[in-house]
Amino acid sequence: MFPQKHRFFVLKKKYFVLAACFLLVAASVAIYFSAIRPTFMPKAEHVIVIDAGHGGKDGGAVGKNTVESELNLEYAKTLEKICKQYGFKVVQTREDMNGLYNPFASNKKKSEMEKRKEIICGAKADLVVSIHMNSFPSSEARGAQVYYAQGSESGQALADSVSQNLHNNIENAKLTSKVGDFYVLNVSPCPSILVECGFLSNAEEEKLLQDETYRQNFCYHLFCGILKFFQI
Repeated sequence: MFPQKHRFFVLKKKYFVLAACFLLVAASVAIYFSAIRPTFMPKAEHVIVIDAGHGGKDGGAVGKNTVESELNLEYAKTLEKICKQYGFKVVQTREDMNGLYNPFASNKKKSEMEKRKEIICGAKADLVVSIHMNSFPSSEARGAQVYYAQGSESGQALADSVSQNLHNNIENAKLTSKVGDFYVLNVSPCPSILVECGFLSNAEEEKLLQDETYRQNFCYHLFCGILKFFQI
């Protein structure tokens, strides 16, 4: 009898320990998800146009291992995903690697720019972010730079907000935004910026720009600059 009684208490103790472990794990999971749950933020009604530069026959800047038009699209889609997670409406000017120009147009660059203008104006956008990659004869040049249209106070405010946030979180990103004479900025009826994410002519930066973790981090902090502009 004694061995059986002893066995009963051993089993009882075993089940008690298992139950305690289960409750401990459940409590830990609850605390973890409570800790990572984002602060409540109301859904935003803003429309953001994300413009992936170049496409089709126009590949843009060329690095040692990549082409600008491909990276532009990857960054545009990453930024789109982040924006949508926060409830923003997003319109992309370019969804794939095809160009936006009319294939029968004699001036394909002009045709492409007019199509971008059409998409931006048709979307009734609250702001525009045009994504590009930079290049320079000197391989020493590096760092993200944000541009806005001359005379656009709201564009400058957006550019400053994004520049400051990138500078504080992304190595070598420029603190001060600049005036840029770019078609997309000049024709946009809303606050608009063009972001040169980095230099493909710099081998080290080109490698970084192709890294998925870097891309996610870059786009997240670009987005935080947008949130700051909206004062959300």
